[in-house]
Amino acid sequence: MRPQTAVRRIKAHSPFLLSGTSIIGVAATAYLAAQSGYKHARRMSEESPFMSAKDEAKLVWKFYIPPAVSGLATTACIIGNTRVNSRRTAAAQAAFVLGERAYSEYRDHVIAEVGSTTEQKIREKVAEKQIVDNPPSNAILAIAGPGNVMCYEALTGRYFTSDMETLRRAENKLNERMLKVDYQNLTDWYEYIGLPRTSMSDDFGWNADKLMELEFNTVMSDRGQPCLSFEYNYVKPIR
Repeated sequence: MRPQTAVRRIKAHSPFLLSGTSIIGVAATAYLAAQSGYKHARRMSEESPFMSAKDEAKLVWKFYIPPAVSGLATTACIIGNTRVNSRRTAAAQAAFVLGERAYSEYRDHVIAEVGSTTEQKIREKVAEKQIVDNPPSNAILAIAGPGNVMCYEALTGRYFTSDMETLRRAENKLNERMLKVDYQNLTDWYEYIGLPRTSMSDDFGWNADKLMELEFNTVMSDRGQPCLSFEYNYVKPIR
């Protein structure tokens, strides 16, 4: 393996390596501290019990060098891991925002070129393709809302029962709440419509700078059953 390739692989896996090193470091520091305490006690058993604290420190300080070095190294690994993860999170959030902005601009240009009616038809075709690739017959249908219409959330690919009126009321409720507290995340939204949270739902959502809007498409499922597919006008990282 070339040195450049090895360096790239180490950088790519640095959070894992730093986490593992930190765990080993904590255990090593604890072991070395115990050993130092034992050596300290054994040495002092050989000395006068009337020795001053200053003289005792001069006599045993070197026993504590190994755990101190191990502790400092472990702390450095923990701090390094935190910084790496923070940089990667910030980069991912920046990329997400830029991607969302580019998509918004792209969509505006598409509407300007082909018109809103044609753009709506294109979105319906995309929704149909998503449902063909992830048919409800192979998915779990959650009983979420009071309605009995099969709904499809494009972001997570989940099916559930509700209806457009219920979803619109939840949209208004979320935006009303967002104007009061400045932001709402996907977890909040899922609570409004009766869906379980996901691993990413706490970290993404909307803020009061731009309200959330639902965009609906009605398509046919593989069962020949009407399906109300919806997506959001935007979703962004929320911190």
